[in-house]
Amino acid sequence: MPKVRKIIDLSQPIYHNCPGWPTYDMVNVQYEALYPNDGYTAERLSMNVHTATHLDAPFHFFPKGKTIELMPIERFQGDAVPIDLFGIEADSPIGVQHLQPYADRILPGDIVLLCTGWGRKRGYTKEYYHQWPYLSGEGAQWLVERKVKGVGLDGLSIGGWGAPEKAVPPHEILLSNEIWPLEELFFDGGAADRGEMVP
Repeated sequence: MPKVRKIIDLSQPIYHNCPGWPTYDMVNVQYEALYPNDGYTAERLSMNVHTATHLDAPFHFFPKGKTIELMPIERFQGDAVPIDLFGIEADSPIGVQHLQPYADRILPGDIVLLCTGWGRKRGYTKEYYHQWPYLSGEGAQWLVERKVKGVGLDGLSIGGWGAPEKAVPPHEILLSNEIWPLEELFFDGGAADRGEMVP
């Protein structure tokens, strides 16, 4: 009998008025049909696509960049390498000094997961909305040089809040190399071992 691997869901749930990017409209879920009235239930969902756990495509920052459907599906699956950053301070850049200790574990084609624990703080707070740790431009370039295919983080964005120099470099560096950021993940507990990931 084949061995069953443990499956871990790293996504944040989507629901009416769930936390999301501070400047976007909140998620709106409305019933369009209800079973007692219509014999079935149906809902309408209105939301920005950069809400809850999601991928950024190159088009997000580059008008001539690829959209998700133009990227090979193989780009979205691979071995994941968790980086344990649970002790990092709020609003701190994740730089080469945080990544270098894992250099021998990060292989070309890997998906790197930056596990800060921020996803456990999800809620309507200034801390969650504005102070998550973020990937620095130098950290992003270091990952590009290792030829990873994706980088995940449990904050609202791969870049930081409040200043272009925090928000823009990691996006532009990763996306110009067709490395996708996976944002607003949820890590419960310490970073696990290497595993397979399917976003």
